[in-house]
Amino acid sequence: MSTSPFAVPRAPYAEDPAKSRGRRYPEDESRTRTPFARDRDRIIHTSAFRRLKEKTQVFVAHEGDQFRTRLTHSLEVAQIARSLATALGLDADLAETIALAHDLGHPPFGHAGEDELEIQTKAFGGFDHNVQTFRVVTELEHRYPDFIGLNLTWETLEGVIKHNGPVIHKLGEPSWKAISKYDAEYGLKLDTWASAEAQVAALSDDIAYNNHDIDDGVEAGLFTLDELMDVPLIGPILAAVRSERPELDARITRLEAVRRMIGAMVDDVMGETLQRAAITGVSSADDVRALPHALVSFSSDMLEDLGRLRQFLHARMYRHWRVNRTRSQARRILAEMFTLFLAEPDVLPSEWFAKSQNRDQAGRARVVCDYIAGMTDRFAIEEHRKLFHLDVSN
Repeated sequence: MSTSPFAVPRAPYAEDPAKSRGRRYPEDESRTRTPFARDRDRIIHTSAFRRLKEKTQVFVAHEGDQFRTRLTHSLEVAQIARSLATALGLDADLAETIALAHDLGHPPFGHAGEDELEIQTKAFGGFDHNVQTFRVVTELEHRYPDFIGLNLTWETLEGVIKHNGPVIHKLGEPSWKAISKYDAEYGLKLDTWASAEAQVAALSDDIAYNNHDIDDGVEAGLFTLDELMDVPLIGPILAAVRSERPELDARITRLEAVRRMIGAMVDDVMGETLQRAAITGVSSADDVRALPHALVSFSSDMLEDLGRLRQFLHARMYRHWRVNRTRSQARRILAEMFTLFLAEPDVLPSEWFAKSQNRDQAGRARVVCDYIAGMTDRFAIEEHRKLFHLDVSN
């Protein structure tokens, strides 16, 4: 029997689903799935996950069907995370699960929506999309008869809230009150790094968005391939594609360059991570948590190139006047709805109006925030129209 070239031995510091710390509310194990695979399936079946299909990545969802949305972004992150975890000998199911969940708490209109909700809720506890994601999976999704939330494994919850690193320093922030409360009841070791699988998911997010933002930016006409030639990382790759395959048209040239850049970033993470694992001698998942720094990382050279690439994208894409105009419209839509719902909760849908009752103002504001944060771009635009424009047409 031949051995697959992709059969990588399990790393000693990988998470083992058979040794999971379990779930907050005990359940019988699945007969067909590991605990982490079961978590993944629960996330995929949520209402919050489905709504990502019409939530902004950079471009508002109705601006064009070819641009990424939060859903397609999450799927790309999950694909990269699963591939990278497999190549590193980690648990691919756990990495994929955390990747699929990482943006569940994003409000409509991307970071513009997040910024506006933070402003509107500042006097009522604030807003943080990572905290909102955690609340989605532990509180806001109600699909099962015996518990609120999805009752995910400890390892998935840990990865959701601290995939970017320790968060103990954030517990004093008002927007993190829900995490502080949950941690007091079900400790998540918020002062340590998360699993290697969670770290893979975090870097897969970076790999996905840097690459698809180049793709979408050119597609949208915000900048050209020629303007990318002097940008680190993508410039040399693009030059190589043009040199090796001069017969390719602009579209295929762009796609091939993006494909190669994803590969280059994945290779860099693999090399740096394996080097760090050898130097630190980590031999268990808890050894990964105990490190004073991330195990899974880009190299210093890659980080420098990515910093300059992000500067280019920030100047030419994220703050382009067309994007700024949409951001301005989006923030006004959310601000006006928030103000109205808080002042007149009886215009909320019945279910949400009921939730807003018998609460102080901060409690009502949180209900309003949860309602708005769950909206898609399209629904928010339509809801705002219904609230502020009387339709007298036949």
